[in-house]
Amino acid sequence: MTKTAFLFPGQGAQTVGMGAALAASLPQAKSLFDRAADILGYDLLQLCTDGPAEKLNSTVYSQPALFVCSLAALEQLKQDSPEVVESCSATAGLSLGEYTALVFAGAIEFEAGLRLVQTRGQAMQDAANAAASGMVSVLGLDREQVEAICDQARGDEVLQLANLLCPGNIVVSGSQAACDRVPAIAEAAGAMKVIPLAVAGAFHTPIMEPAVARLRAALAEVEISSPRIPVVSNIDARPHDRADEIRSLLEQQVVNPVLWEDSMRWLLDDFGIESCYEIGPGRVLRGLLKRIARKFPCKSVTA
Repeated sequence: MTKTAFLFPGQGAQTVGMGAALAASLPQAKSLFDRAADILGYDLLQLCTDGPAEKLNSTVYSQPALFVCSLAALEQLKQDSPEVVESCSATAGLSLGEYTALVFAGAIEFEAGLRLVQTRGQAMQDAANAAASGMVSVLGLDREQVEAICDQARGDEVLQLANLLCPGNIVVSGSQAACDRVPAIAEAAGAMKVIPLAVAGAFHTPIMEPAVARLRAALAEVEISSPRIPVVSNIDARPHDRADEIRSLLEQQVVNPVLWEDSMRWLLDDFGIESCYEIGPGRVLRGLLKRIARKFPCKSVTA
């Protein structure tokens, strides 16, 4: 049987209108949105369907929205191809998507996962509001080159690698003053493109440290089971099955780089995955995978 992995997107994949068609056509998907509204205290489906974009793009709202929309897309795949879902061999999610992957793998219940994501989004937004910070995508350079750019641009500020997505696509994150110095230095180093990202702040850096204590307290209240299939951690690109390890890794994820390329290489080279499904809004992960393994089969189940 083909070894298949499911990949779940992270923040940035959200778009106004996501989830609407699923909720309208699939009772199981609509049920997820109804349950989410009870937990969150607002109509998540209306926000996903109608926006406004400025609100949906806020960390506080985008994280729960992507979590629920991705699981709604999973319900569509369960209906269309139940055998694919039942035979899935491993899973991973980009940053926020790791929570979705853990719910799919049976490690965390939906309601508990949504509450965790709500706490995480609010805590990260509050940490971002406390310090001027940002993120910058650097295209066309390797890890060592981007690390050198961080060393040159950092000064006395925070600046580090945040998302190692695929060859030639690395996001750096840190204090706004340091981020502002990155484009000129990166372009001088030969970067193909440098893109300041429209995000709330410096995710995956120590600037998010104030969010860790709140997330730790929330995680301590949640029952975590051993996943029924491997869930690849963003922190070390390896699966873990002990509850205490999973809690610790989710805490660390907020302030440490996301090793997405390494995670995909573990799935492909070490675990022997033969196909993938990207489940949720957008096709970002499919695109990244093609940069890692150009001809590797990956289908999209969009929300």
